[in-house]
Amino acid sequence: MVEFLRDYWWLIVAAFAFLGCFVTINQGLIGVVTMFGKYRRIMRPGLNFKIPFLEQIYKKVSIQNRSVELEFQAVTVDQANVYFKSMLLYSVQNENEDTIRKVAFKFISDKDLMQALVRTIEGNIRAFVATKKQSEILGLRRDIVEFVKEHVDASLEEWGYHLQDLQINDITFDQAIIESMSKVVASNNLKAAAENEGQALLITKTKAAEAEGNAIKIAAEAERQAAQLRGQGVALFREEVAKGMSQAAEQMKQANLDTNVILFSMWTEAIKNFAEYGKGNVIFLDGSSEGMEKTMRQIMAMQQMEPRR
Repeated sequence: MVEFLRDYWWLIVAAFAFLGCFVTINQGLIGVVTMFGKYRRIMRPGLNFKIPFLEQIYKKVSIQNRSVELEFQAVTVDQANVYFKSMLLYSVQNENEDTIRKVAFKFISDKDLMQALVRTIEGNIRAFVATKKQSEILGLRRDIVEFVKEHVDASLEEWGYHLQDLQINDITFDQAIIESMSKVVASNNLKAAAENEGQALLITKTKAAEAEGNAIKIAAEAERQAAQLRGQGVALFREEVAKGMSQAAEQMKQANLDTNVILFSMWTEAIKNFAEYGKGNVIFLDGSSEGMEKTMRQIMAMQQMEPRR
């Protein structure tokens, strides 16, 4: 065995050198190759060839999306503390060789990249929040994200990265501010409830007044129509009475009877009606024969006066 190693050592060295000519790059990574400490080229995912002992894989750059959670504080223009919790999603800008070269050599390590990226985003958000009031912050999530993307993308492009997304998951304030905001919301809700209740009461009363007015109109119209019908009924009744009296008088004349009997009959019928429908009212009538004679004379006198008119 010793003699074999002494005689064929060069074969063993050649085998190791041959095996060292090949390197595998995993999917989602790109290898950065240097030679004598200087950038030389990149290696794509899969099996790659390199010059053994001369070319070295300096770094493997991930082209996959990466995320990081941020928690920091900012101060508004009215001196209110705002606490942010957000999620940052970023990745290498593209797979071009120049971009990969920037990513590999701009920062010493990923820790330094992360520190620069986080501080840049925090600074932009703080600058934006410093121009806004505390009451405006909660409604400006989208504006904050757009502001950060607009100002950070330029810096990230120089580093070879691209900001995919920035999600602001939580915005909170100091406990005293939260309590005051809750009181403001509660008072606004009470105010809105009172206004709604007032509007509902106004609508209810308005509808009730309209209904009452319509009912009065309907009742008045019904009363008018009833009075009209009653008047028409009375007129028809009088017309029929007159016709009946005329016919009765004509028949009594043909029979050579005194027509005053009709008047006397009508008078007795009237007295009968007084008695039936008086409902307890007291009616004083002279029931003696002299009274009847006096009444007959008055009726006859009225009958004699009628033609003179």
